[in-house]
Amino acid sequence: MLVDDHELIRKGLRGYLDRNPEITVVAEADTVRQAVIRAAKERPDVIVMDIRLPDGNGIEACRAIRTQMPDTRVIMLTSFADDDAVMSSVMAGASAFLLKTTPGEEIAKAIEGVAKGESLLDPHVTRRLLEQVREMASGGRADNGPKLTENEQKILERIARGLTNREIAGEIYLSEKTVKKYVSNILEKLDLKRRSEAAAYIARRMPGGF
Repeated sequence: MLVDDHELIRKGLRGYLDRNPEITVVAEADTVRQAVIRAAKERPDVIVMDIRLPDGNGIEACRAIRTQMPDTRVIMLTSFADDDAVMSSVMAGASAFLLKTTPGEEIAKAIEGVAKGESLLDPHVTRRLLEQVREMASGGRADNGPKLTENEQKILERIARGLTNREIAGEIYLSEKTVKKYVSNILEKLDLKRRSEAAAYIARRMPGGF
């Protein structure tokens, strides 16, 4: 699915992708609201999402869609890149972050890659994010914050990266049921009701926020 408020960009990208036999564009949207509704209806494998939208931003849409459909992958597309935007995208569960100047061939490769479960995020930015989460979880910068166990810290890092319970279980060799219990404990310690609120919590605890 393509999400961009500029029709020319959507049509141009769709025209290029339609020539790729491995990719089918099932829907388009130009607002956050449309993106969430159409994603729920079409359940695309991959969404190419503009960050700036008329009624909000693509990061909010990415978070909402990934919460409802964790198997749907999101590629954030923007006119310019900065660390805050990239890390906010990571927090929302995006699998890739590309500039609108990226050649169509590379966007097609990114779509195919994230559909297979690959992540195309900048390693430097991801490393910075995880370092800040670790400091927060271990009581570094967040001196007044709750203390998490080693496993809770590992799981919180992966929640920040947008991984599902199943994906987390596979990475740290625990059962999905055990991971679910850890997530519940983390949310209780952080005084949060839903998993999706963890990203906002982490963002608030980071210096300068997002």
